[in-house]
Amino acid sequence: MGYDVKQALEAGRTVLGIELGSTRIKAVLIDEGNSPIASGSHDWENRYENGIWTYSLEDIWGGLQDAYANLAAEVGEKYGVVLKKIGAIGFSAMMHGYMVFDDKDELLTPFRTWRNNITGPAAEKLTEVFSYHIPQRWSIAHLYQAILNGEEHVGKIHTLLTLAGYIHWQLTGRRVLGVGEASGMFPIDIETKDFNARMFQQFDELVADRGYSWKLRDIMPEVLVAGENAGVLTEKGAKLLDVSGNLEAGIPLCPPEGDAGTGMTATNSVAERTGNVSAGTSVFAMIVLEKELKKVYDAIDLVTTPTGSLVAMVHCNNCTSDLNAWVGLFREFAESFGIEADMNRLFGTLYGKALEGDADCGGLLAYNYFSGEHITGFTEGRPMFVRTPESRFNLANFMRVHLFTSLGALKTGLDILFKEEGVQADRVTGHGGLFKTKGVGQSILAAAMNTPVSVMENAGEGGAWGIALLAAYMLNRKDGETLDEFLEKNVFAGATGVCLEPKAEDVAGFDEFIKRYAAGLSIEHAAVDALK
Repeated sequence: MGYDVKQALEAGRTVLGIELGSTRIKAVLIDEGNSPIASGSHDWENRYENGIWTYSLEDIWGGLQDAYANLAAEVGEKYGVVLKKIGAIGFSAMMHGYMVFDDKDELLTPFRTWRNNITGPAAEKLTEVFSYHIPQRWSIAHLYQAILNGEEHVGKIHTLLTLAGYIHWQLTGRRVLGVGEASGMFPIDIETKDFNARMFQQFDELVADRGYSWKLRDIMPEVLVAGENAGVLTEKGAKLLDVSGNLEAGIPLCPPEGDAGTGMTATNSVAERTGNVSAGTSVFAMIVLEKELKKVYDAIDLVTTPTGSLVAMVHCNNCTSDLNAWVGLFREFAESFGIEADMNRLFGTLYGKALEGDADCGGLLAYNYFSGEHITGFTEGRPMFVRTPESRFNLANFMRVHLFTSLGALKTGLDILFKEEGVQADRVTGHGGLFKTKGVGQSILAAAMNTPVSVMENAGEGGAWGIALLAAYMLNRKDGETLDEFLEKNVFAGATGVCLEPKAEDVAGFDEFIKRYAAGLSIEHAAVDALK
């Protein structure tokens, strides 16, 4: 095994994926069987400067170089090889945000990340003009808000990019984006797999009176789909990524993608009627659609897969934070009696208890709102637990209601898709902290969605592995082979995972709970007003 890997490394038959997440930059090197053989990472944090969440260019390049150096060091230690040749590389990053450059390629204003909720008026106006939901974090909302604010830099814009697009541009000289990442900048026409030409025109008309020298098309990147070649690593790019100077130029790169697209790829959820749910501190669901939705919904963002299929995304700010806080309280209780609580066992026991509860949580109600929740109309939140004297108050129902409410806002959004739009999903993959305790979070998500839910052992490899797979697809795909065929055959064939079907009584119980949840939102509003 070691010898084969060494040979593949020396011959440059490996593939590298690097993803810049909110708190970590991760690099993963995969072999010809698409399995990780080395990794490296770098922890980083965004800064809050002058009312903007940002990362500096020094943060970006220092972090990227450190993650790569750590990966190269691991290759050296494990296999005794100096990393020089790689078959293909892919970059991805957190989606959305705003990076603008002048005609000398100088950054005009600090990078504005997806976390900045400062584009409310712009997002509202563009949604109205386009008849298409434009979330605040999208690049176009940031651009139009800067115009509304009269910001002086706008007239000098020559290039508008996302973080993934910026890195790719610096390493290859090409201003391109994968269609999934592009779909978080501006709406995509799913027929042409490109930015929507009608909406480009509407935007130009909207800002015509400002007299800018650019049209929107001029400053936006070219859109590519998965499998297309997006350029090669230049001499300058090789030195930028690998400061040791060992990495050779000329390596092909796949289109840069966003973390939504790499998450879909890493969970084998790129085909129509599949989806994935990522559940940790926050939670989001993505379902690949068979056709356009009939209406525009505030609760539903539309993005695309890396191949340009339409995806409905429901994103919620709150998931497991309140649940974790209650588990922490139970640990404190145990320790008060001199019992040393092992956290894995404690989570396992308490989560398992939830499966013994009444289907509808025995009439209990909870809200997990540490922060606001746009789907239910809250700009701030108050975690809360409520019951009537008649509620069946026991540990099983208490744990069950906190697991249910961790998916409460998500279900509110998903019900629009499934019940109002008639969207169907044959298979959904769950990943993230909520699913660590075997079978519990999984069965509750199956009940919330009334859909079979799989949890895969390798889904934990995350977005860096996902972008490495997209680079491998570009490098190794056969003529006419679609991304979902490539993944099914070469990556996930025989993948170990467990699929749980929804139980009818749990589905009915969750529906009962969600009626109580909707009816009780006024209590949460009162708590926000009363507890300042």
